[in-house]
Order: sequence, then structure tokens, then C-alpha cells
Amino acid sequence: MKIEEKVKYFINEHHLLDKDKKYIVALSGGADSVCLLLLLKKLHYQIEAAHCNFRLRGDESYRDEEFCVNLCHALQIPLHRIHFETKEYAHLHKISIEMAARDLRYSYFENLRKDIQAEGICIAHHQEDCVETILINLIRGTGIQGMRGILPQNGHIIRPLLSIKRKDIEYYLQENRQNYVTDSTNLINDVQRNKIRLDIMPMLKQLNAGVVDNIYSTAQHLTEANCIINDAIKKYLTQHSIFSENEDFGLHSGYQKIRTESIENFSSPEYLLYYILSNYDFSGSQIEQIYKNLHGKSGKVWKSNSYELLIDRENLIIKRRTEILDKTIKIPEPGTYVFDETSKVIINNIPIYKGFQPSKTTQIATLDADKVKMPITIRLAKLGDRFQPFGMKGTKLISDLLTDLKKNLFEKQQQLVIEDAKGNIIWVVGIRTDDRFKIDSKTTNILKVEII
Repeated sequence: MKIEEKVKYFINEHHLLDKDKKYIVALSGGADSVCLLLLLKKLHYQIEAAHCNFRLRGDESYRDEEFCVNLCHALQIPLHRIHFETKEYAHLHKISIEMAARDLRYSYFENLRKDIQAEGICIAHHQEDCVETILINLIRGTGIQGMRGILPQNGHIIRPLLSIKRKDIEYYLQENRQNYVTDSTNLINDVQRNKIRLDIMPMLKQLNAGVVDNIYSTAQHLTEANCIINDAIKKYLTQHSIFSENEDFGLHSGYQKIRTESIENFSSPEYLLYYILSNYDFSGSQIEQIYKNLHGKSGKVWKSNSYELLIDRENLIIKRRTEILDKTIKIPEPGTYVFDETSKVIINNIPIYKGFQPSKTTQIATLDADKVKMPITIRLAKLGDRFQPFGMKGTKLISDLLTDLKKNLFEKQQQLVIEDAKGNIIWVVGIRTDDRFKIDSKTTNILKVEII
């Protein structure tokens, strides 16, 4: 079967593309993406190209960009271009260059897709890419999902070339007398994927020339088996509510709670846990350790690239990974103040009125304004902080209060307090005010503090 026919069959078999809709081709200038561009044009799909210059290879990066410009001009295909400061992004987010480039390009592709109203983004992954991904997942530790390799479609990401090999791509380009550029960094075995491509794959091919076909075929069988297992899991998740969401965690910081009992009641609890946690970027080896510690000591934390997981009593608590900033703001007088990107603080000083009732809302505190010495400061709770809880005579450590209230580690880390100019904590935000600043029969003015 000709390469064009093979790709056409694969597209139709998996319902990947629609000729009435528009698609973006991720074009690097390398052999794979150039082949994809030519094939989709020849098969009469509506396509526009997108090229990312990551500014990582000096003149070579600009050579690749110029090649893409000239190629798209010759083929009369619209080209979208963008330049990234990849090293700065990686340093800022404390991630690898490889991960930074991935984040940047996929974010750009998705924004571009929305801007030009494209249906999807076509990526030039082929069979060897799929096999390399399976090997990487095996090395890291994986379940059946990781053994599936690269899927033909994942959301708006579409991979029409998974039915062909690298040698097919090179033959097709040679047959069409189409040149391409080579990324010199792909020829150096300095990162995991390159080591597998340059060192391990040639060794495996010496052992068995059909290794790519065999591993890819196994991946297809495992994909079918995974569908059967996932159907059983989805049915279980529908019948048993194991998630508990709370969007009022800390200050506008949502998290998800999973009951361990519901996990253990499934016929294959470890795989159910893998099914759930792999969606939060946790590796197979991490999930194995989490499973072993389901009834371990509370307070143990695991971190993936994007999320943190906490074992807290009989629950697993997951939240998006964010840097805990020691943000402190000083408020000199009544008014509206921005605390962070999602939160504002509103301070009002109002005369007491007949029928007034102290606030019972967790986001609002009402205090005796004359007892509070301005300016007030909003900050994270610190070890050793004390206050006199409303209704009590003695003082109490805030850490003890949070423990008594069964607050988990994540909640404790994000707990805010407000103190006055004398260093007295007047409000443990969202929980309790200080008894010394309560409104009584002598109060003439109310200090209303609201966090929204």
C-alpha cells in the first residue's frame, strides 16, 4: 500500500480529520513534519502551518524558521510563527528546557487553534515515536495506559502518521524530491528520548528486526484491553461517589478529596488509583508508593510536575502545585485592596446601628473598630502565632486550633491571619475572630473586614 493510501486509511479508520474543517500542522522543518504537511495537502485537507522558534540553537533556529517560511510560500500554505524565550521560561518555572519547550508550544498551538477557529492540531508523530514513548514509560514505571504509547487523538491533538515508520517518511520525501532540515540536538544522546532513539533502539533491532512492528502491535492490543478495563472503572465511578470537591480551600484554591475506602472497595484498587492519579501527572512508581501508604501516617506528600497529593487520615487530597508565597500586605485605612490575582480585601468603618448582628459568614469579620489599631496586616500564619479565640478567656496557638479543626497540611500552609499595628491577631481568616476585639455594649464603630 502506498504511503498516501496508508495514511488516508488510518485517518478514516480513526475518524481523525474532516475535509470540511480547518487544521493546524505543527511544522518544525524536520522530515516528519514536512512529510505530514505534504501528505495532508495532497489529500486535500484544509491546513495552515505553525512554527515555533525556541531560540535554543543560535543560527540553526533561524535557519529552520526561514526554511518553513520558504516551504509554506512555495506550497501556498498560510504560516503562523512565534518566538519564545525558552531558557527564561524554564528558569522562571523551575522546569527542564525540554518541558518548557513542550509547555510553550502546546499552549501556543491551542491559543492559535481558537484564534483561527481550527478543529485540531496535527502533530507528526510516527511509529518509532510511539515505541520510544512506551519504552520511556516502562523505564519510569507505568500501567496499561502508559503501554498504549501515543494515541491517534488526544483532545485537539491529532497524529495522522502513526501508521507509518521513519523510513516511510524518508522514502516519501525522497520520492517527492523534498528536502528538510535536521535538528542537530536530535543527534546527541544527552536526553532520555535521544538515548533510546540513538542507543537502545538500534540494539533492539539487532535482536529482532521487527521490534518496532511487534511493540507497536502489542500497544494496539493493550489499548483494546485498556478500553475494557476503563469501561468497568467508569461504571464503578458512576455508581460510587469517591470524589469530594471543595472550592473554598484556603483562599480561592480548589482541591479534590478522594476517599480511600472507595478505592479499596474496587476489585483492582491499585489499578483504579493508577487510573485516577495518572490524570494528575503522577508516575507509576509514585502511584505504587501512594497505594502502599494509603493507611500510613497522615501528612505525607507526593509531588508531580503539576500537582501535590497529601495523605490525610482516610482521604487523599490533591491540589494544583503552586509556590507558597509569603505574601503580606499592610492596610493603612478603610478601602478596597488587591491581595492577589483572585482575591480582594474590603475594609469598612461604619457606625453601629440598632439591630446589628455580628457576621456569621466565614469570609466576613466584624470587630470593634476602636479596639483595632491601624494599620492592619494580612499574612500567612506562622509557627508560634497565638490569639484569644472568640468565646474563650485564654490564648491558644493557631497551629493547635487548626489541628483541633482537623485542617490538613495544605490548609495549614495557606491559612491567613490578620493582625493589628500592635501585633495582635484579630482574625484567623475564615475561622474565628479574637475575643478581645469583639463587639459589645460599648462599641460605637464597627470594623468590617471582607475577603472576596
